[in-house]
Amino acid sequence: MLNIVLFGPPGAGKGTQSERLIEKYGLVHLSTGDIFRANMKGETELGLLAKSYIDKGQLVPDEVTINMLRSEVLKHHDPKGFIFDGFPRTNNQASALDSFLTETGTEISVMLALEVEESELKVRLKKRAEVSGRADDANPEVIANRIHVYNAETAPVKDFYQEQGKFVSIDGIGSIDEITHRLFEAIDKL
Repeated sequence: MLNIVLFGPPGAGKGTQSERLIEKYGLVHLSTGDIFRANMKGETELGLLAKSYIDKGQLVPDEVTINMLRSEVLKHHDPKGFIFDGFPRTNNQASALDSFLTETGTEISVMLALEVEESELKVRLKKRAEVSGRADDANPEVIANRIHVYNAETAPVKDFYQEQGKFVSIDGIGSIDEITHRLFEAIDKL
């Protein structure tokens, strides 16, 4: 089973690249952002709780996120693998994910980290707000806070996977096709 953590700051291109990886490798896409947005749109209890954190540019608490992801993984029977988009975001989440996957007889194969400069992220997020209408991408203060939270709380997860020999850095600058090619090359070397 091929289980990929697609990693990178907000605006790095995780969603775009996930689509291409799913198509090529037949993976199940698990995006915590998409799951949260669906719950927020449906005004579920989890959605309202998640919204209260997301609107401030903060991370949703680990316990809520992990339990939600666990239920999503268990919905799929005999998958070729999963692509985790936007998760794990903390070392606690990475450890919990490893434990859960071990229980199901699998593990993370690789963490692919899209590396993009902060100035480029801000440009991409502004464009995404114009195209998608996502209000969280339009507010410069929220964007700055999301990037700060990523650098302070999420970026250290790289070390977790580096220690396991599962971390691969991917240059996230260039055309979408160029970045996709880099990702395919990294996966095909596994």
